[in-house]
Amino acid sequence: MNTSLSSAFAKNFLGNAPLWYKKAIVLFLIINPIVFYINPFAAGWLLVIEFIFTLAMALKCYPLQPGGLLAIEAVAIGMTSSETVKHELVANFEVVLLLIFMVAGIFFMKQLLLFVFTKMLIKIKNKAILSLAFCAAGAFLSAFLDALTVIAVVISVAIGFYSIYHKVASGKDFHQKHDHTGDDLSSDDLEGFRAFLRSLMMHAGVGTALGGVCTMVGEPQNLIIADQSSWQFFEFFLRMAPVSLPVLVCGLITCFALEKIGKFGYGSQLPVNVRQILTDYDKHEDQKRTNRDRAKLIVQAVIAVWLIIGLALHLAAVGLIGLSVIILATSFTGITEEHQLGKAFEEALPFTALLAVFFSIVAVIIDLELFKPVIHWVLSIENEGQLVAFYIANGLLSMVSDNVFVGTVYINEVKTAWLEGQITRDQFDMLAVAINTGTNLPSVATPNGQAAFLFLLTSSLAPLLRLSYGRMVWMALPYTFVLAGVGLLCVEYALIPATQYFYDMGWISHHVAGAASAVSAGH
Repeated sequence: MNTSLSSAFAKNFLGNAPLWYKKAIVLFLIINPIVFYINPFAAGWLLVIEFIFTLAMALKCYPLQPGGLLAIEAVAIGMTSSETVKHELVANFEVVLLLIFMVAGIFFMKQLLLFVFTKMLIKIKNKAILSLAFCAAGAFLSAFLDALTVIAVVISVAIGFYSIYHKVASGKDFHQKHDHTGDDLSSDDLEGFRAFLRSLMMHAGVGTALGGVCTMVGEPQNLIIADQSSWQFFEFFLRMAPVSLPVLVCGLITCFALEKIGKFGYGSQLPVNVRQILTDYDKHEDQKRTNRDRAKLIVQAVIAVWLIIGLALHLAAVGLIGLSVIILATSFTGITEEHQLGKAFEEALPFTALLAVFFSIVAVIIDLELFKPVIHWVLSIENEGQLVAFYIANGLLSMVSDNVFVGTVYINEVKTAWLEGQITRDQFDMLAVAINTGTNLPSVATPNGQAAFLFLLTSSLAPLLRLSYGRMVWMALPYTFVLAGVGLLCVEYALIPATQYFYDMGWISHHVAGAASAVSAGH
């Protein structure tokens, strides 16, 4: 039956999103100009709430489209200007480079990472130790790579494991083609394998949060905060250490304890039949691996060492180091055709585009001074209380929104307060730590808060493992209490004395000349 043209427009708008969601977005677009005409400040806050709504409803529709429509309208009706949006993008250009080039660079190192994770799964038979290894590996990799990149690798590994078992359980050989997404296979082993992989994915995901908070390249907002604070790689690590390192230890202990206790969806063992299939597959791969394949693994390992050294010594902008990884990895592994290169950028560019929309909303917040009252209220609290207030405020908002968005907004407002003389530079540095840890740690509560969690939830792996939104929240619950709670205690009791100790030891220094240069640069 042929639909009318008007019905076709309605169905095409936001594609397969539910009708109620489409109506909500249209309603937002209608009322925003009206509210802005009456009260610009109220309209700005309404836009922020609407944008957070699009992030929270990411499973209904990727936030780029509805959020982008809201951002375009905001510029069109004068809530901000295209120049302000451009200024925010240019000011955070390093983050854009990181997402474009670093994620793509790791794409060309997947062979090495797949090899390592496969060996871990086969060799480590104790589930608690294996979970701890996945969590620790996720933390270590995320400290030097973007968490989104790390979880993308882990997802690839899990899909590989699942497809191998599904293929063999369906009666086919390793070399035969097979559609592993079908639901025609049902067995206790399959359900046990799904539960096993779900727990590993959650441990690895939390690991990316544990490692991601530690360094300036672990999460996109870390790089933004480091840039606004003029911190280099080692200084960022030290300033976060009073909070990040105790949380890391407690997070790893929680990982081990959950597998031993077997609650919240953890504790499932790898079925014996599945382990045998994966072991046979690993032997099959080892036997058919050629010298060219081994050479690729060696090259990727050397590049991984360069990556860590380049980031640790800050030899170049993070994105440029990622670009060097692309060039080196492709040059020495024989990837020279354009269409082969293009695949590497598919994972990063949608999120990069979404980040540009983030900065459009940030531009609205800056131009309409939406956070001024909140910032003034928090800054009126005594020094120690300020840190706790910022940590809690960032944490609560990051649970329902995206931590990149929250971190960007708060660090911009705090930097403005410093440049206007409301706080000292040392106070600004302490608040930057509270903002960074606040956005990174409590945000594990929901998939909305962590880009890596959202990526896992919206990946092709989630339906295979029956990993729903509610199940992710339930499995993350014990981690949320531990990470958020330990982080809060460290911010309140350990951050100030530890930072003072670092000053006394000469490991970090006071940024006394930063304000003048920032003002002269036009910030």
